[in-house]
Amino acid sequence: MKKTFLKNSILTTAFAVGIVWCIKSSEFIFHIDFSWLGVYPQKMHGLLGILTAPLIHGSLEHIFNNTLPMLILGTLLLYGYPKSRWRVLATVWLLSGLGVWIFGRESYHIGASGLTHGVFFYLLVVSIFRRDKRSVAIMMTAFFLYGGMTMTIFPRDEGISFEYHLFGAIAGVLSAFLWHSLDPKPTRKTYEWENQTEADDPIIGDAWQMDEQYIDATHHQNTQSTNEEKQ
Repeated sequence: MKKTFLKNSILTTAFAVGIVWCIKSSEFIFHIDFSWLGVYPQKMHGLLGILTAPLIHGSLEHIFNNTLPMLILGTLLLYGYPKSRWRVLATVWLLSGLGVWIFGRESYHIGASGLTHGVFFYLLVVSIFRRDKRSVAIMMTAFFLYGGMTMTIFPRDEGISFEYHLFGAIAGVLSAFLWHSLDPKPTRKTYEWENQTEADDPIIGDAWQMDEQYIDATHHQNTQSTNEEKQ
């Protein structure tokens, strides 16, 4: 069942990434520029980009840089958090775009990097709340591969929308606060030795219990003798 669920998570993520690549391919084939579907801050026509911007990429380098993070982080989210995954994706998708529309620079903001940053920060923060083995393992995998995302939420390159990174991260953290307890924790495996009571030493047996009884009796006699002397 786990293998099947993992396979389905990979296929679902790969299908979504395939759609992004189809859109970019159509731009090359038909000589179309879809950058106008990005988020343009504080303009009414830019509101459409909240829904469409993560699907649009400016260049092959741009889409290549986002492809592997989408595949890996998306698979980790779908596989690790089946109850909350779609809520997380919807929250990150919408809130990151809305944050860019309100606070972003006057330019078209496009790309799935806001989505990947949101998923990464969700995986990071939700493991702190849950602290079970599966969530920690998922977080360590994500951090080992994409720990640099913790720094890309700050301005670096004028041509890179750090705003999308930043508000994606904020949306991911908010999602972790809201739905960290939605997915049940995995059942902890117990071993036979944990359920067994501690057996007596085969040589000493219960002699240690007799020693304790002797010590208690001696202490009681000494206490009585002391009280009699005081009287």
